[in-house]
Amino acid sequence: MDLEKLNIGVIILIFFIAFLLFKIFSFSFKLLETAYVIKFRKPFYNHLYLRLKRLKPEEKLILENNFSFYKRLNKKEQRYFEHRLHKFLDEKDFVGRDDLIITTEMRVLISATAVMLTFGFRDFYIDIISRIVVYPKIFYSTSNKTYNKGEFNPRLKSLVLSWDDFKKGYAINNDNINLGIHEFTHAIQINSLKSRDVSSVIFTDSFSELSKLLNTNKRLKNNLMASNYFRKYAFTNQFEFLAVAIETFIETPKDFRNQFPEVYRKIKQMLNFNIAGY
Repeated sequence: MDLEKLNIGVIILIFFIAFLLFKIFSFSFKLLETAYVIKFRKPFYNHLYLRLKRLKPEEKLILENNFSFYKRLNKKEQRYFEHRLHKFLDEKDFVGRDDLIITTEMRVLISATAVMLTFGFRDFYIDIISRIVVYPKIFYSTSNKTYNKGEFNPRLKSLVLSWDDFKKGYAINNDNINLGIHEFTHAIQINSLKSRDVSSVIFTDSFSELSKLLNTNKRLKNNLMASNYFRKYAFTNQFEFLAVAIETFIETPKDFRNQFPEVYRKIKQMLNFNIAGY
């Protein structure tokens, strides 16, 4: 009996020490990463997986044939992208409206847009989205009482898209108009305001820095507004500016970097984008 009690006591002691060491390690890691983020504006790491998930052959074929961003990635990055896409597809519910049948192509390409935008994030799920609603074309929004191509409803945790307009966004890949990127950016921004993970903090802090830059550098702001590079809708409010800026960043990064390098660097920092071509 005494030996049994001793063994239980040793197990409890080992468990307690292991727990204490884990807490010390966790606290130390957060402390070190905070200092690292302040200095370099990026997390220690983005991709760390015990086992990489694989897409179904049909899903991978759609990705390879229809998503140009995926082709920019090296082999290792492509495997990470596929893993994240697999997880995102499992996480979100897709709903068709007006008799639209949700296809594998819809699920893959819409989800790939989200994975692309959060590829520099550690947490890529965009928790504020639980449902993606797809209409065949422009739809009437009962929330806004207007006809829309897309919208994000944080209260219902729903991203809503017109499939026809989503496809148009990728049909021309250098016009800086992409509905999927635009609406997912709105969701990511709101999600980052509500979350405290390292990528959300970097995103919101970088956006604050960008806003400060534009508010203090009147010449830069006037040049942006006068240019034909940013469409006028960008200057509706700060949320629309960011959505248009990220559409532009994804579609024409070289032009963006050449014309407005300061703004470009802030967007790149915000997304933690270290991908070839960016």
